[in-house]
Amino acid sequence: MPTPETPRSVPAGNPPAVNPPTHGFAKEDPWRIFRIMAEFVDSFESLSKVGPAVTIFGSARTSVKDPYYQAAMTLAKGLAKHQLAVITGGGPGIMEAANRGAQAVKGVSVGLNIELPHEQAGNRYANLPIQFHYFFSRKVCFVKYSLAFVFMPGGFGTLDEFYEVLTLVQTGRIPRFPLILFGRAHWQGLLDWMKGTLQGGRFISPGDLELVTITDDPEAAIQIILDYARRVGPPPVMPPAFA
Repeated sequence: MPTPETPRSVPAGNPPAVNPPTHGFAKEDPWRIFRIMAEFVDSFESLSKVGPAVTIFGSARTSVKDPYYQAAMTLAKGLAKHQLAVITGGGPGIMEAANRGAQAVKGVSVGLNIELPHEQAGNRYANLPIQFHYFFSRKVCFVKYSLAFVFMPGGFGTLDEFYEVLTLVQTGRIPRFPLILFGRAHWQGLLDWMKGTLQGGRFISPGDLELVTITDDPEAAIQIILDYARRVGPPPVMPPAFA
């Protein structure tokens, strides 16, 4: 007959610490919160005064001669002429083009620049530049003050913003703002994959892809946004994502 296992004895001396001592950068966390707060306070104070806005995302690597650069300028000019502020990431490429277009017609041209070790330098066409250290606070500001979003061709950063905003709309955390993918040659493959793999595998619902519009025409994008601004406009109350 098996004998019960003998309980292990607890070694003499002090028991192990439940909360080990804090080491490295974590020691600074209680103070880092003040830097985060300051970034939100400064950006909220500035952006709360710009009025209805549209955020335009896109690659920092797009050259001035690229057709998408010219399209972003045309799009931003059309929005600014209708008293819509234009918000970008504040850098070169598509961001510069959109800020340049808005500034050219004396519109509000906002650049939310981020400190990066390479690639990102603030463009000179933002008449309201705001500098960020943290990606997460910058991303909040892209969404909090916009009533439409245009995603020009871009890389990881643009994809990141696209899926984040799409998720917020799909989950009802923000209203069903216009989400416009500009450039069929760039985006159609992604939409085909989403339909075949995500919708086909029941990872998303059939209606989820209807949240997105794709176009190659700046004027069509402008009209979609203006129609939404006339019919719906900015949300009357703070969306749940920011309340």
